Amino acid sequence: MRPFDTFAAVDWSAGKRGPAKPGKDSIWLGVERVGVSAEPVYCRSRFEAEERLATLIDAERSAGRRLLLSFDFPFGYPRGFAEHVTGQSDTLALWDWLAERVEDAQDGRNNRYDVAEMMNFMFEGPGPFWGKPNERDWPGIPYRKVGIPFAPVGERRACDLKAKASSSCFQLAFPPTVGGQVLMGLPVLSRLRRRPGVAVWPFEISAQAPVVLAEIWPGLIESAVKARMARLGKGAIRDREQVRLLARALSRVPSDELGQMMADVPADAAEEGWILGAGNGARLTALTDIPATAPPPLRDDCFALPGGVDWTPADQALALLRARLHRVVGQEEVDLSRALGRVLAAPVTARRANPPHPNTAVDGYGFAFASLGAGDQTLPLVAGRAAAGVPYAGEVPTGHAVRVLTGAALPTGVDTVILQEDVSVGPGEIAFRAGIKPGANTRRAGEDVGEGETILAPGRVLTPADLALCAAVGVARLEVCLPLRVAIISTGDELAEAGGTPREGQIFDANRPMLSALVRDFGYEVVDLGKVADDREALRRALDRGAAEADVILTSGGASAGDEDHVSALLNEAGAMAEWRIAIKPGRPLALGLWCETPVFGLPGNPVAALVCTLIFARPAMAALSGAGWFEPQGFDVQSNFEKRKKPGRREYLRARMRDGRAEVFKSEGSGRISGLSWAEGLVELPEAGAEIKPGDSVRYIPFASFLRG
Repeated sequence: MRPFDTFAAVDWSAGKRGPAKPGKDSIWLGVERVGVSAEPVYCRSRFEAEERLATLIDAERSAGRRLLLSFDFPFGYPRGFAEHVTGQSDTLALWDWLAERVEDAQDGRNNRYDVAEMMNFMFEGPGPFWGKPNERDWPGIPYRKVGIPFAPVGERRACDLKAKASSSCFQLAFPPTVGGQVLMGLPVLSRLRRRPGVAVWPFEISAQAPVVLAEIWPGLIESAVKARMARLGKGAIRDREQVRLLARALSRVPSDELGQMMADVPADAAEEGWILGAGNGARLTALTDIPATAPPPLRDDCFALPGGVDWTPADQALALLRARLHRVVGQEEVDLSRALGRVLAAPVTARRANPPHPNTAVDGYGFAFASLGAGDQTLPLVAGRAAAGVPYAGEVPTGHAVRVLTGAALPTGVDTVILQEDVSVGPGEIAFRAGIKPGANTRRAGEDVGEGETILAPGRVLTPADLALCAAVGVARLEVCLPLRVAIISTGDELAEAGGTPREGQIFDANRPMLSALVRDFGYEVVDLGKVADDREALRRALDRGAAEADVILTSGGASAGDEDHVSALLNEAGAMAEWRIAIKPGRPLALGLWCETPVFGLPGNPVAALVCTLIFARPAMAALSGAGWFEPQGFDVQSNFEKRKKPGRREYLRARMRDGRAEVFKSEGSGRISGLSWAEGLVELPEAGAEIKPGDSVRYIPFASFLRG
């Protein structure tokens, strides 16, 4: 094969126009030309990217350099899809079909969900495209994957399975997803391939084409990317480093070896496409020259980290979660009677003002202030009265008064009300002292809420008072988020069900009852998946069920790096795992990952550590996933009633309660002392710095009630 001179890697995006400052989740282009790396280029929009790529193609051809231009999204769909949509088994015909229908604006707005829905209607039953921003729009696109038969077209391509790619090209929403990238990328490729000298691998005979378009998957070099990001530290942009390393790795593959990679593809690739380098991830990773692993030093310390790995401070871990998590649930419209405790999904505006008309705030007598003279007053009474719901018929003449009751609409001619206790009533008249102020004892129309005013914002957890406010302004139905569904799994051979007969060496499962109760207290729905033995396939089935039935999964146990820590192992196998060693006590390992696009929190197996990690990390994360936004518990500075010498390095949470205005802590800090959880009514939080605490010193106390809903 004629060698390539220039290697370019593109990280594509289906999002809107990016900000002027380079950042993540936008389009990046990395180029390695004749062994020299260029600084990756940031593109704010697909229009800018297409123009830059066309310029690159023309420039390389003019210079006589051969270009391999790779993109990080699927070039094709599973076998049979193109023919089902276009009537031809030619994937490039599908590219052109999409190019004719996909609309894209300069600001990034596009119709990709409309086009996906159009294709779904060509299949029997739901799907195959699924996932969308909300459950209401695009009724032809299922919100979730559950129930989609993926027939007569499969869910994944052969190369997705070979490379263990983390997402299906049919998934349009919820990370990690490439479905939107495909729909917004293939029309661009359709236009680029029509430029002179351009061919598409593996769909066209392109061994000697001056420019070859190819599909690449960054997950093939994931360990190198992680190592690079760890080395660069805060502020590094993953997408930028990813395209830099992909272009570097491809440029260093010997020409004959690259030719073999491009030739060694199965028959299905002629229709489905193929990921360049699938099955060769280790080789490409090595060619990045980024060391992925290093042997750790020997330490007699169970909390020691591998060499080169630092503790993640608690605040940094929380900031990362806050930046990366977003609402994953759909929404529905409900009556006020069903809205209590639900998360508001859309702003609420007043249908009419409150109060809707000027009214009286007291029982008394109303008149026009301008009709009063100097000194004490005597005013004749008109016949009749104004009461709440029974307005006065007619107009009160100037210089007259009328009987009014609390809540009554002010009659025409009345702008001031005097309390009945401040009035002497005689035959047909009233008398009162001078000194009343204009507008006294009245309420203006809309002084509480004006018509059309926004009264509640999305993300609010609705209270009884919120429902009263909605009813007062005429709102009877609300758009609310669907309840977050949380699947709970306990793992480990050592667990027995409470009430059963444990085998020798077993303990009763305390985590599942505790976590289930916590989740219900948070206001979410529980999907109890029971306890799972240390069997990887059994855990895989439980995670599959959790992903199908819930929005987030909580596991306890198996979140570290031991031989039986199958949660971490499976998340790593899925290619979507981050094990955070967080600098807190109790707790430390927190496995974060995605299983079939569903967030997973792998909690420590120790009940005390599981509780602390749930309250401090999973609680705010689940609030964000539920649509309520990020959650921060309310803490209080109080005096301590204990002594403690704390070493620097880790944030500590002590089981505590308030007595006689001071915080006292449990007698033992042992993380196996579950009785301390029952004894405690909250946590004392001690910062990372070292400290010597004595009775009377100020400490931060967080009641358990601060973590509940609302």
